[in-house]
Amino acid sequence: MTVTDSAQRRTPKAAKTNSVFKKFVMAISGILMLLFLIAHMIGNLHVFQGAASFNSYSEWLRTVGEPALPPRTLLTVIEIVLSVSVLAHMWAAISLWRQAKRARPEGYVTKKSVVQTYASRTMRWGGVIIALFIVYHILDLTFGAVNPAGTDSTPYSRLVASFQNPIATTVYVVALVLLGMHLRHGIWSATQTLGQSNRRRQKSVNAFAIAFATLLIAGYLVVPAAVVFGLVD
Repeated sequence: MTVTDSAQRRTPKAAKTNSVFKKFVMAISGILMLLFLIAHMIGNLHVFQGAASFNSYSEWLRTVGEPALPPRTLLTVIEIVLSVSVLAHMWAAISLWRQAKRARPEGYVTKKSVVQTYASRTMRWGGVIIALFIVYHILDLTFGAVNPAGTDSTPYSRLVASFQNPIATTVYVVALVLLGMHLRHGIWSATQTLGQSNRRRQKSVNAFAIAFATLLIAGYLVVPAAVVFGLVD
C-alpha cells in the first residue's frame, strides 16, 4: 500500500486553480489599496493651500455625511476596506511564496537576474518594510503619538513638524521609494493576472507601470520636499 500526503494527492489542475485564485485576490486587493493611495496623495496636496484648507479637509473626512450618518463613517468604511485588503494581500503573497517554495525546495543553481528584476526579487521584504512604515506613519501623522508636535496638534502642524525632522523625512522617502518599486512590479503582475497583458503588450504595460508609479510617488514626495525647502511651514 502506498500512502501519499494531501500535497502529493493534489492534482496539478487543482494546484493551478488555487494559485490563480490567490493571484486574483492579490491583484484585486492591490487595486483597492492603489485607489486609496491615489486619493490619499490628492488629499495631501491640500497642504499647498495652507493650514486652514488642510485642516478643514482633514476635519471633513471625519464629519462627512453628518448628521445623517455617525461621525467618522467614511473613515471607518475606508479603514475596514483597507484592513481587509492588506490582510488579503499579505495572505495571498505569503501563501504563494510558500507554495512556490514547496514546489522547488532547493532553489535554482543559477539566477536569471536579467529577467527577474530587482523589484520582483525584493517584493516580499519591501512589503514587510512598507507594512511597518504604515504603522509608524499612522502613529506619527494620524495620532501624533510619535510626532514632535504631540497628540493635541493639528494635522497641518503634525505634517510640518514631522518633515522638519531629518530622520522622519529620510524614513518617509526610503519607504516611498520602496513603495514605488513595489507598485511598479505589482501593476505589471496585476495586468498579467487579470489577463490584460500579453507578449505584444509587455513593453507598453511595463512602461505604463514605471510612469504611473513614478508620478504617484512624486506626488507624495513633493510634500516633504516643500517642507524641507521652506515652501510649506
